[in-house]
Amino acid sequence: MIICLVGKSGSGKSTVANLFCNLSTSFLHIDIDLISHKVINEEEVSHHLLKAFGNTIFKDGKVNRKALSTIVFHDKKKMKILEDITWSAMEKEIDSMIQSHLDKIILLDWQLLPKTKYFDIADRRILVDAPLEVRKKRAISRDSISEEKFLEREKASLNLEKYSFDDILINTTKEELQKEVYRIYEESIIHR
Repeated sequence: MIICLVGKSGSGKSTVANLFCNLSTSFLHIDIDLISHKVINEEEVSHHLLKAFGNTIFKDGKVNRKALSTIVFHDKKKMKILEDITWSAMEKEIDSMIQSHLDKIILLDWQLLPKTKYFDIADRRILVDAPLEVRKKRAISRDSISEEKFLEREKASLNLEKYSFDDILINTTKEELQKEVYRIYEESIIHR
């Protein structure tokens, strides 16, 4: 079973994934942001990034993600170039992890999942949402970024169509979120 967890920055996707994983050892959480962090320093990927964005995105021989994000969050064309360079390596890694864990319930966690094949093949699509001010506060605290950086992220993020999801979790309190995760687990996952 594949479950897509989607939500904007600070919505609580990882919190939801952890709540599911605490319910059963049958879950495997794949944080696709972490995969992207890994692949940008693979030799072939970093070579293409150097050609596309220049050496200002490198520090100590590795891609400096902050420098790269400063470039791509301001320019949708450059964001598309980054996606084109990194996506095939990311997809190989994700496919390998899924194939290696076919006995698990796979929780794919990434804001951009609706743009991928995984969203189309998912057995369940869950949107994690929270009010803008709550998400902003969480992201600023978690990522040590300014309000301006958060708003840049927000502007660059994908518009999420609620009708594309099987479930919508509003993440305002942990208690309510736990109840909703348990409800989805009972109704739509273990009794599927």
